[in-house]
Amino acid sequence: MQLHNTKGIVLRTVKYGESSVITTVYTELFGVQSYIVKGVRQSSKKSSGKSTYFQAAAILDLSVYHNEQKHLQFIKEYAWAFPYQSLMFDVIKNCVAMYIVEILLHALKQPEANPELFNFIEETLQQLDKGSLTETANLPLYFMLRLGTELGFQIQGIYSNATPYLDLREGFFVENEPIHPNFITTELADITSQINSIVFYSDLSHIKLNKIVRRKLLEIFGQYLSLHISDFGSLKSLAVLQEILG
Repeated sequence: MQLHNTKGIVLRTVKYGESSVITTVYTELFGVQSYIVKGVRQSSKKSSGKSTYFQAAAILDLSVYHNEQKHLQFIKEYAWAFPYQSLMFDVIKNCVAMYIVEILLHALKQPEANPELFNFIEETLQQLDKGSLTETANLPLYFMLRLGTELGFQIQGIYSNATPYLDLREGFFVENEPIHPNFITTELADITSQINSIVFYSDLSHIKLNKIVRRKLLEIFGQYLSLHISDFGSLKSLAVLQEILG
């Protein structure tokens, strides 16, 4: 097997054997991969703290062995690519991060490299780490819409008097009410249009939402993703996120 250097974002880690773990990582070079990491759960002084590298949402620099014929790969070396300052300790930011990670586990089906998508996810987590409370609260909404764009089903058009309905199935703002139930209009469509037009993460601080509207939009955007991603399923962390964000 060849040795490769790649960045990776940890999505999930489970215990393996007495001292090892199997970790699912979204890598820049190979897409979603599963790796065995040996010895990180040993109680020795040498292994102390190593398991913290494989917490969900961790951004790592990795040296990995890769064999396309195998489903389980090996990590040789690992280090922080971006040491978080607050995300792992701030309850709200960590909850948002876990929500993003669960979305990725549902959305990323194939082990295919997508550097632009990787960079977007990496940048989102970095911005979450340093963002204000309002930016943090609005970030999941922005992430879900932008993820759709990165995966090829961007919402087209804007909310206006001429196009007051957002057809979630087609991904278009339209003039007439769709004949199916998967659409939104008025305030929810208007706010969706605003979020969809954002260029910089800092612009999220200008969007003021009450908890009822935010909760509705989280559910609607989850529905939007499920309409366009096969077997997307329901998000277990949604209820926790809605409660935490208030």
